[in-house]
Amino acid sequence: MSGAALGIEIVVVFFLALIILHRYGDFKKQHKLVIVATLLAWHLCFLIVFILPLDVTTTIYNRCKVNLNSSPPESTTSNVSYTTPAPRKHECFKPWSYIPDGIMPIFWRVVYWTSQFLTWILLPFMQSYARSGGFSITGKIKTALIENAIYYGTYLLIFGAFLIYVAINPKFNLQWSQLQTIGIAAANTWGLFLLVLLLGYGLVEIPRSHWNGAKKGYLLMKTYFKAAKLMTEKADAEENLEDIMEEVRKVNESFKYNHPLRKCVDTILKKCPVEYQERMGRNMDDYEDFEERPNTYPTEKNLAKLHKQVIYSVQRHRRTQVQWRILLEQAFYLEDVAKNETSATHQFVHTFPSQEPENKIARYLYTPTVEWYWECLLRPWFHRILAIILATFSIIVVWSECTFFSTRPVLSLFAVFIKLAEKNYNYFYIEMACFLTIFFLSICVYSTVFRIRVFNYYYLASHHQTDAYSLLFSGMLFCRLTPPLCLNFLGLTHMDSTIAKSLEQPTAYTSIMGSMKVLSFIADGFYIYYPMLVVILCVATYFSLGTRCLNLLGFQQFMGDNEMTSDLIDEGKELIRREKRKRQRQEDGENRRREWKERYGNNREDSSRNRNVPADQKESSFTETNTTRLASKYTRSNGRNERDRVELLQDAEPLDFNADSVGEDPLDSDSGRYQPGGRYLSMSRSRIFDDV
Repeated sequence: MSGAALGIEIVVVFFLALIILHRYGDFKKQHKLVIVATLLAWHLCFLIVFILPLDVTTTIYNRCKVNLNSSPPESTTSNVSYTTPAPRKHECFKPWSYIPDGIMPIFWRVVYWTSQFLTWILLPFMQSYARSGGFSITGKIKTALIENAIYYGTYLLIFGAFLIYVAINPKFNLQWSQLQTIGIAAANTWGLFLLVLLLGYGLVEIPRSHWNGAKKGYLLMKTYFKAAKLMTEKADAEENLEDIMEEVRKVNESFKYNHPLRKCVDTILKKCPVEYQERMGRNMDDYEDFEERPNTYPTEKNLAKLHKQVIYSVQRHRRTQVQWRILLEQAFYLEDVAKNETSATHQFVHTFPSQEPENKIARYLYTPTVEWYWECLLRPWFHRILAIILATFSIIVVWSECTFFSTRPVLSLFAVFIKLAEKNYNYFYIEMACFLTIFFLSICVYSTVFRIRVFNYYYLASHHQTDAYSLLFSGMLFCRLTPPLCLNFLGLTHMDSTIAKSLEQPTAYTSIMGSMKVLSFIADGFYIYYPMLVVILCVATYFSLGTRCLNLLGFQQFMGDNEMTSDLIDEGKELIRREKRKRQRQEDGENRRREWKERYGNNREDSSRNRNVPADQKESSFTETNTTRLASKYTRSNGRNERDRVELLQDAEPLDFNADSVGEDPLDSDSGRYQPGGRYLSMSRSRIFDDV
């Protein structure tokens, strides 16, 4: 298994990142370079999280070998004793996931520096390139360079000033390795600052969200609240799109077919929705010379700005439309859950059928009875148990963040668990403990990245509705947060030699970071005491201080004890009720059309075939056909429905009001009112003078 575990995890993590990216990105519409860059960033960050436990077990095994080789031989003198006996040979066995020497340092170096290149150079440039409204590759690159000039210039200015200070000051004799360590420390410091903020929110919000999910009616009320806010955003997006399309229409009408910038206008039109493209045809019927009025035409810079606005408004409009449909399905389903909780049959009944095609295997296993027991009985308890487990993990993390700097005694619970397993060299337990710990930390941090929203500039929307700018920005955040997250994990478990203050062999991941003793105020101060702020952030999140502040600033947030929240819930409930009535009317209409087609479709096909018969055949069989039709259909046994069908769908015979006799049976012989010949029985000649 030498190196096999590393290869397997690389492949598994790649497909995991690909699946998650497919949920948020759109592989068909977005640029391939955006997809590749985001996938690479996500893959590297997830890979660091999954590979780090293997690095820990390999380091423990290497320490075991070093201690075994350096242990003194057993002495025959009874006066000599050792406080730490050397491990026996049978205790120091190779783990199943052992990675040979020399592979991990190269692997970490490639992964780390690639992620840093992505987050600080490539991804910011691609963000500006993706949002640029240029009409050529050169124009987009030029716009991206101009937008990133301040971004790159600030870092170069700081780094240049630092180099000049070091070169002038004779006290410093820095080498390249030390400069490299300083750069890594600066990047990790920035990442740790953001990491603690996100971690403090996730440690409280994730367990609380599962606990609230078990409450009856909570998710439904929150869905009503989201519906009211989303409807406002949807209306704003539609209005914005209408305004942008009006500008595009004016530009399209002003530029003639022979204008040099007509190609730019055509590029803008291709980005518009199809219904707007049909309204705005190309203006090719006017051969007016455009050079006579040069000042009335927008410049290429203005067209690029309009192009950028079109891309943004179309993406926002499409996203709000998809989110509204998804939210409606969620609201309808939650209302069905609330109705089925009191069902005596224990059968889950849906108000509307699912819009997505159902899997036959899932439909066979997930029956209405199983669905009722899961949704109405088991799911709330599952969320409660999961919330308790996650809350326990959060408490352990908070305690360890505040005490991991203490090595004697060891107060960090994660370090205690790892030390106990290290004594017995139980590598499987070590890997599972490390994996669960870093996986929970990464879930708390990464889930916050997926939840936060910075107005409309950064927003990760599921169901393929995330724009390129937000995807690239998420890749930047992951690459900046993952290295300090791993260093924080190694500090919690005392696998970082800087924290443990030991001379034992460090992990390969720590070795590429270099010695932080070059910047002692960071290594001995910021890295140790700053994570303690997670306690304050957890308390602030528990009492929803951030939510209350945003609510005071005018950003409506879901709060149970707020009047504005109650008003939005009522508004959302009315919106859902209106959409539900609309859906019911549509389904009723479809059902009526389907029944009408099933009942009368065959007769309509027969009548259409009769119309296609040649004229000579019609004349020869006219009398026979009419006699057969009337004899078979104008009967008393057909009833009212049969009469309606005959009158509406069949080619009726022309009424002959001049006929002298009644030759056919009446439509209803009992009524005595009407005959096919056009006569009423009370008005026939044979009976008009019967009373005289």
